[in-house]
Amino acid sequence: MNPPRSRSEDPGAEDLALKGRAPDGERPHKAYHHGDLRAALLDAAETELGEHGIEGFSLRGVAKRAAVSHAAPAHHFRDVTGLLTALAARGFERFLARQQDFQREAAAEPRAQLEALGIGYVNFALENPALFRLMFGSDRTNYDDPELRRHAEAAFFALVNGVVKATTPASLQDSAPPPAALLQAAGSADVAAAWALAHGLADLMVAGRLPWLTQTPAAQRNRAIAALLTRSLP
Repeated sequence: MNPPRSRSEDPGAEDLALKGRAPDGERPHKAYHHGDLRAALLDAAETELGEHGIEGFSLRGVAKRAAVSHAAPAHHFRDVTGLLTALAARGFERFLARQQDFQREAAAEPRAQLEALGIGYVNFALENPALFRLMFGSDRTNYDDPELRRHAEAAFFALVNGVVKATTPASLQDSAPPPAALLQAAGSADVAAAWALAHGLADLMVAGRLPWLTQTPAAQRNRAIAALLTRSLP
């Protein structure tokens, strides 16, 4: 493989897009400032995913939405897998932030905080169904990617921490194992139960399999979700 030429020799498709010129005689595209193109491509990718799903997702479609050369996405993400992986990482970051939104509104009591985490889990899925499926059910992402692993693990250990606090007496919480150690202990069954129930509810509701719950007004629906989530706790 030949080494890439320097910027002085070849400005590249991304630079041409940034300057409002297109390579190979293509129609000029909207110019972006340096540092904005990656975010614009991720925004476009999320819209493309939402409208066409994984099956119809393409780099060319993303580039068209972002109004850049079809070659521009490869400069940031290399290929479709790279772009979908970055989008999934962004999804996990927003996923945790959405859960924390509900936690801030909930009582400080550990079970209430865990319920809020689960309510945020389900609400994120309902608000972002295509992204949710990409994050949890697609084989077109690279889970060895450090950024994706970091955000996915942050979300997972928020759940683990929530389960630890909700199932461990306050007098023993200082001596409770750290989250990573918990997964090696019997308590990991509580984590699995809480996760399975939250994820199962989210997945069923996104698929339209629980219309009696999905179509309930939001406040009432969230109370019902909280009641269901507590069934997984000892």
